[in-house]
Amino acid sequence: MPATTVTARADHGDSSPVRPAGGAPATGRRRPGPLSRIPVPLWLLLPAALVLIPLFGYPLYQLGLLSVLKFGQPQASGGVPTEFVGLSNYTDVLGDAQFWTVLGQTLAFAAFCVLATLAVGATCAVLLTRVGRWPRLMLMFGALGAWAAPAMTGSTVWMFLLDTNSGLVNEVLGTQGHNWMYDKWSAFAMVAVVVVWHSFPFVMITLYAGIQAIPDSVVEAARLDGAGTVTIFRKIMLPMLRPLLVIVVIQSIIWDFKVFTQIYVMTGGGGIAGQNLVLNVYAYQKAFVAENYSLGAAIGVLMTLILLGVTAVYVRSLRRSGEEL
Repeated sequence: MPATTVTARADHGDSSPVRPAGGAPATGRRRPGPLSRIPVPLWLLLPAALVLIPLFGYPLYQLGLLSVLKFGQPQASGGVPTEFVGLSNYTDVLGDAQFWTVLGQTLAFAAFCVLATLAVGATCAVLLTRVGRWPRLMLMFGALGAWAAPAMTGSTVWMFLLDTNSGLVNEVLGTQGHNWMYDKWSAFAMVAVVVVWHSFPFVMITLYAGIQAIPDSVVEAARLDGAGTVTIFRKIMLPMLRPLLVIVVIQSIIWDFKVFTQIYVMTGGGGIAGQNLVLNVYAYQKAFVAENYSLGAAIGVLMTLILLGVTAVYVRSLRRSGEEL
């Protein structure tokens, strides 16, 4: 067999790697490409991203585009050309005193609903771990029935229960003739009850699954050390459930901030003189009642930015406290 010849050009100052006669490198690894540096979890998220980004990105793009145009019923019918107005719609919205009133009501209403939903859901989740099999199944099926009910259906049923003349609530409380939707805060309270009724099953099932995943040995060790039920829940369960709590809190903030159906159905479109308006109903009235679609789009963009801001502040506060997300 002929000997392998190795060519070297050191006398010419060439620092290229020494190669066999065939031209292949003698040693060395192939450099990783830029795609190989992407973490594996991001690759696993890619199929979902390919579906969700167009699904949510295109409507957001259209919403943002509509918010910088002058587009009402005349433009929609083709009688008047659409014109670019820049940030004029945002100026009109932010300069409207009613917007700030509605924003304050929306934030207060959403905060109350989130806290109430978490309290009821967490209480029911702990209760599921304490009752027997059949009471647990009955509670879970009842809660899932409330969760599965459409918002329109649930709101309509509750309106029958709260009816002024023949409602079951007035019959039980002995307050025949009382209109629960007349007073501003009474109406908000009743709507909040319906929102919590719709939302707490998600929190309950999520936290119940998390509690079931906690090892029994940890709880038993705490009991042997003299810890009570409240201490175990506060000192052991809550820290272990924190990743799940992050999910349910963010979901509840989004759902309760953009509530529409319950307010619109139960208060007749925002209550007397708009006293029960929230941002979603306010945007609907500006866009479809006043037929100013671009103004409604501007309110929608502001709602999106507010939600992103609230969520970012919440996640950042968790990171500052050293919590793992």
